[in-house]
Amino acid sequence: MGSVWELDFYSRPILDDNQKKRWEVLICDGAQSIADGSSLRYSKFLSNQQVNSIELKDALQEAIDQAGESPLRIRFFRYQMQNMIKRACDELGLPARLSRRTLTLQSWLDDRQKNFYPEQPGYQAGKSTSTLQPMEIARPLPDALMGQRWAMVSLPAKSLADMPEWDIGFGEAFPLELAGLSPDTLVPGILIFSERALPLAGWMSGLELAYLDVQIGQISQLLLETGSNDTWIMAGLNRPELKQEAERFMAAKEQANQVHFVAVQDDPDSESFAGFWLMQKRTFG
Repeated sequence: MGSVWELDFYSRPILDDNQKKRWEVLICDGAQSIADGSSLRYSKFLSNQQVNSIELKDALQEAIDQAGESPLRIRFFRYQMQNMIKRACDELGLPARLSRRTLTLQSWLDDRQKNFYPEQPGYQAGKSTSTLQPMEIARPLPDALMGQRWAMVSLPAKSLADMPEWDIGFGEAFPLELAGLSPDTLVPGILIFSERALPLAGWMSGLELAYLDVQIGQISQLLLETGSNDTWIMAGLNRPELKQEAERFMAAKEQANQVHFVAVQDDPDSESFAGFWLMQKRTFG
């Protein structure tokens, strides 16, 4: 059956003998695949003269050979590299998507930046360059998909381990160990109720869900971030009590290391979910 892989191809803070930055391909299983028992880790350094889609395609093929199977699709977060990455993936018949839902890859990169790269010959400490494109203007959901109401809830992290047993139409999770949460940490979430819950959840499943955010100001809104830079208006916060509830949600998200969830139901009495996604807002670099 294949899994979802996460890929990065970018320069590293390491200089070669010619004082040029070394480039690296990193490929790993996505968080959901890890939860299912997969554990692919592939890394390969390349010179700046090898930065092309042919070398990347060869690296992908090596990762496929190592895993013994091809992935269902590839996620990557560096929009600057999208043409090269998509070209290499197309050559192998692999769908590739820009996504901020690359939690395993980002955790791996964080660890390498702290513990691996500084130990390499030629390491040069410095700030990472920006990897994400500027945010687009927030767009409203299609009218037919707007929820009638929403509510803030919270669940202990240990209860989310039972997600595979829940009745969920569309959704995605990840092991909470990736976020360093203890079993008793309260994870906040937003429940969206809609008479068209299944179409709304189906539409959301076609996106690369990143995280929920709140905009408080002259215009206050509950926002859904997707893909590499898309922003959707999930709900208007036009009453003081709604703003206060949204602010509590953001404070709870901070306490849970930015882990949170969004769920879609027909009504508050439903025992099933049309959609349920666990998410974490991460800093990319």
